[in-house]
Amino acid sequence: MTATVLGYASGREALRWAAAVIRARRRRFVTATGLFLAASAAGLVGPQLLGRIVDEVAGGAGSTTRIDVLAAIFLAALLVTAWLRRAARWRAGALGEDLLAANRTQLVDRALALPLGQVEAVGTGALLSRATTDLDRVDSALRQGLPEIVTAAVTVVLTIVAMIVTSPLLALALLVGVPTIVLPTRWLWRRLPPAQARMLDAWALLASRAHESTAGARTLDALGRVPARRRGDHAALDGGVDRERDLRALYVRWTPWLEISHALPLAAVLLLGGWAYAEGLASLGTVTTMVVYTQALATPLDTALWWVEDLMVAATALRRVLGVRVPPRPVTAPVGPRTGAGLEVEGVRFAYRPDRPVLHGVDLRVPPGERWAVVGGSGAGKSTLARLIAGISVPSNYPAGSVRINGREVTFLDDDTLRSEVLLLTQEHHVFTGSVRDNLLLPAGAFTDADLHRALGVVGLGEWAVGLPDGLDTVIGAGARPVPAPLAQRLALARVVLADPGTVVLDEATSLLDTVSARRAEQALGRVLAGRTVVAIAHRLHTAAAADRVVVMADGRIVEQGPPDELLAAGGEYARLVAAAA
Repeated sequence: MTATVLGYASGREALRWAAAVIRARRRRFVTATGLFLAASAAGLVGPQLLGRIVDEVAGGAGSTTRIDVLAAIFLAALLVTAWLRRAARWRAGALGEDLLAANRTQLVDRALALPLGQVEAVGTGALLSRATTDLDRVDSALRQGLPEIVTAAVTVVLTIVAMIVTSPLLALALLVGVPTIVLPTRWLWRRLPPAQARMLDAWALLASRAHESTAGARTLDALGRVPARRRGDHAALDGGVDRERDLRALYVRWTPWLEISHALPLAAVLLLGGWAYAEGLASLGTVTTMVVYTQALATPLDTALWWVEDLMVAATALRRVLGVRVPPRPVTAPVGPRTGAGLEVEGVRFAYRPDRPVLHGVDLRVPPGERWAVVGGSGAGKSTLARLIAGISVPSNYPAGSVRINGREVTFLDDDTLRSEVLLLTQEHHVFTGSVRDNLLLPAGAFTDADLHRALGVVGLGEWAVGLPDGLDTVIGAGARPVPAPLAQRLALARVVLADPGTVVLDEATSLLDTVSARRAEQALGRVLAGRTVVAIAHRLHTAAAADRVVVMADGRIVEQGPPDELLAAGGEYARLVAAAA
């Protein structure tokens, strides 16, 4: 059973999102739109006044007073237009910032709610590219592109209306430019969305690879894979450049038609205006006004059409951002009390890739309250089994392959219920920058300071916590008080104590501790987990020796299981592992 996590939202979903966030900010949107309309209307006054001035001069006005008054009004109109446009852009920019914040917050919420297994499957780089590059494109469109397009579109419409009102005859000249702008633009817009999607995917791949190359630099260097990785990164960069060039090639073919669409109406207005003036159908001022209007159309039309490309890229980026969605998880009847059935793994198969099976029909039944250890060589499938038990991954052959805890299929449990039933603790632990209290309160629940100190005491950190300068309020993590890896693991163990799950899966949970510290932590954890089901992925065989039963895995199969003493006496695979370790 798989789910698509990082696909594309549909265009309809993107429109619904935009409509919802605009409805929530209706008053601010109306204010910004009103300012744009007022600015565009004020901008139409200038050409009319200029035409009046030309008529006054052409008519041989005896006094310059009227001309001076018209010129003053013309200057005032320019100042009012500039102020209104500035105010409109400021309002639209503030609205865009608010929309961006809403989008980014929603993305973070959805990303945090994603199942861990699916996050690992797609990689953190893929998420980062959507949270950074894609959101930046949406940000640019909301703060700059949308106001520019609205201003330009309103200006074009009102200018055309003003031309028709001023001289319907001369306004007919605009028709000659319609075919040269409409047909090529339709051709362009049909080809833009797929080209933009390919470009965004290519740059997202590069961003993901760059993140992974940086995060895994030491591993790549240790394995001698830096040259090969560099070649792959360069190929990803070339792919991004090629897709960008493909997109720009469309504009190279479209741009000449845009320029022609500006020149033809201007030439037509001049020719038609000359004839109309000669025939007495239009004054010189009217012809001047129409010429200025026609020239004025070029800039907003260019602005609108060029920003539409950015808006379309942003729309595609928004679909990528909204494509980060939490897949639905089937839910059964409300979860009742624990039934005491323990852990059951039945016929489970799993493969990270179809041609690379990892588990081959694993069966396991752990009675409630027992502690089992899973051992085996590297690549035996131990950690994969732990992920399946914890509900992070789903059996490839589900529903034939099943993992049940206390009689309930883990696939059907919502995340909160699942984490209250089973918890996976691995060797990788993260200390968040914040107080000790913040780091301990990650498990859901209401805990007092006494609860926190008790949990720290169980894992051997009681004296450490008391000795901190600000106690539980001491800030730890990056940029604050450093936390060594062994200490970070003990903090993680303390969170297990607080979470108090019914089943705990330990995957090398104490591997970074020295032997003495590890045994102390395990003994403390063992006391806390008494009566609970524990599955420990053991690489240190002393851990297995303390278990109720040992499960030996090899090549994705369980080859042996039983009490450790009996397995040693049998002289099988477990005995050989112990002998090799000795």
